[in-house]
Amino acid sequence: MQKVIRGTAIFLALSGALCLTAQTPPQPAPQTPAQAAAQPAAGAPTLTADQIVARYIAAIGGKEAISQVKSISMETTAQVMGNDAPGSTVVLDGVGYRNELAVNDTKIVQVFTAKGGWKVNPMAGAPDPTPMTDDEYKMGEEQIYVGGPLYDYAAKGNKIELVGNDAASYKIKLTTKDNVESTYIFDSRTFLVKSLMRKGQMQGQDVDVTTSFSDYRKTGAGFSLPWAIGVDFGGQFQITITVHKVEVNNPVDPAIFAMPAAAKT
Repeated sequence: MQKVIRGTAIFLALSGALCLTAQTPPQPAPQTPAQAAAQPAAGAPTLTADQIVARYIAAIGGKEAISQVKSISMETTAQVMGNDAPGSTVVLDGVGYRNELAVNDTKIVQVFTAKGGWKVNPMAGAPDPTPMTDDEYKMGEEQIYVGGPLYDYAAKGNKIELVGNDAASYKIKLTTKDNVESTYIFDSRTFLVKSLMRKGQMQGQDVDVTTSFSDYRKTGAGFSLPWAIGVDFGGQFQITITVHKVEVNNPVDPAIFAMPAAAKT
C-alpha cells in the first residue's frame, strides 16, 4: 500500500487538470496497422503534429487567453480504494506547483519549482519534507506551467511527433528536454485531449499509466479544464479525481513552494 500511495501521489500531480480535454466519443472498430497505413482515416484530415497542437491550443481557449492566466487554484477529491481524499492544487505560472492530498489522517504534499522539487509522504516513510530525486522531478517539472507541456512546447525544449491517427483520434508523442516521453490522444472532432499515457512504477514494477479526462468546463478567464479525471495503473489500480472548484488569477505567495525545514525530534 505504501508503494501504491507513493505512485498515486506522483500521478495525481501529473494528471492535475492542466492536461485538458472533453468528453470521450464512442470508439470505432480498431484497424490493423496495415489498414491504417494504407489509407487516411475517414473524417479525420491529414494534419501535422504542429497543426494538431495548434488546434488543441485554440480549443482550450487560445494563446491570448492562456497567456492571461498567471495562477490556478483547484479544490479536488480523489477516490482511492473506496475512500475519498480531499485535495488542493495551486499553480503559479513558471514559478511553482503545489499539490496536497489528505489520506486518512496524513497529508501528502508534492511541490515542483523551476529549480527542483520536494515532497512529504508519511505513508511512504517520508514524514518530513524531502527533496525529490532527479527522476521524480523530471516526471513532474512541466506542471509549473499553466498551459502544460504542449503550450509553447518548442520554447520549453520539448519535441512532438505524430505517431498515429484513426477516424476518432490523433496520437502525438511528446518528449521533454529531459527525455521524458508522454503520448497524448486527441479527439479528432474537438482537438481536445482524451487521454494521456506514460510509463510509471507500482509495487516496484514498470506499468503503463493512462490518465483520462472528461467533464470539460471553461473558466471565467476563457481557459478550459476537465473536472473529472481517471488514472489507471496498468489495470492493477485505479483512482478517480473530481474537481469541485477552480479559481483563476488569485494572488499566490511564492513562499508556499519553498521547502520547510524538517521538524526537530
